[in-house]
Amino acid sequence: MSAPESRFVKACKAQPVDRTPVWFMRQAGRYMAEYRAVRKQYSLIEICKKPQVAAEVTITAAEALGVDAAIIFADLLLPLEVMGLPFHFSAGEGPVIAKPVREPADITRLRTDRAADLGYVTEAVRLVCKHFGARLPVIGFCGAPFTLASYMIEGGGSRNYVHTKKMMYSSPAAWDELMRKLVAVVSVYAAEQVRAGADTIQIFDSWVGCLSVEDYRRYVLPRTTELVKLLQKTGGPIIYFGTDSATLLPSMKETGAEVIGLDWRIPLDEGWRSLGSGAVQGNLDPVLLFADWKELKSRAEDILRRAAGRPGHIFNLGHGILPETPVENVKALAKFVHEFQLRTEN
Repeated sequence: MSAPESRFVKACKAQPVDRTPVWFMRQAGRYMAEYRAVRKQYSLIEICKKPQVAAEVTITAAEALGVDAAIIFADLLLPLEVMGLPFHFSAGEGPVIAKPVREPADITRLRTDRAADLGYVTEAVRLVCKHFGARLPVIGFCGAPFTLASYMIEGGGSRNYVHTKKMMYSSPAAWDELMRKLVAVVSVYAAEQVRAGADTIQIFDSWVGCLSVEDYRRYVLPRTTELVKLLQKTGGPIIYFGTDSATLLPSMKETGAEVIGLDWRIPLDEGWRSLGSGAVQGNLDPVLLFADWKELKSRAEDILRRAAGRPGHIFNLGHGILPETPVENVKALAKFVHEFQLRTEN
């Protein structure tokens, strides 16, 4: 770990801190002129595969915003490639998998022995940790088994997840084999990020909100818990985040992750209550960053008041920063969160 005594890591462990730590999902992205300049030279995947460039993008964003943690620049789907499932990005459509996983034979063909080929992400983590030293903690991340599986099966994003749920319901043994293989690859990949110096791992379960509580508990919770337990052996706290997950929060808590990320659809205090204990991260609607400062400040203040200075709150958005977001609002929000705590103490 690069910065185990940082306020971010302490908040992950629900320990008292001098002020609420803040960072933003997708804090390095197209809304920043510096990132757009890099994207003129490289594609998203090229940035990921060039550790020096990925590190530079990560560092530039964290320093520009004045946040309490840097999250490594990578893509959720990178593990798919080493499993033998190539993908590409289609303009305006997001990731596309040419040959989705639909049959048991497709799952049998997936490899689990090439996680080391993702070493370029590990190297980028190492470079960022070297740059910041103990000054700023570094967050590694990976996709959750369900979200990665749904991309593999649907062939990209989806509205109804028909193919994914169809496999869950009609081929539970094949589904479990796919989840098992994903845990095998992702656990090694994410653990290597911690060995390279990352202070924590965030597990993104972006699409898990499409599930009922019953389906989550039956088809997702066991393997996700297994992933969390494997990653906890590295010694760093684990953040588990899903969108549209208000109904799933008590079940998500059962994974044992130290921090549960809340999206904006549930009030922070209500979400925290439903979890019972531990730390939470969230949960401002990313679209509020497009509002005028008075409204943005008022809504951020509401979240901080709901947290009530209780140990274990990390301020964040309820999902990632969107393209076209005004950078000045992001910087002002980070500054406001830091100063709010100080004002309540003085």
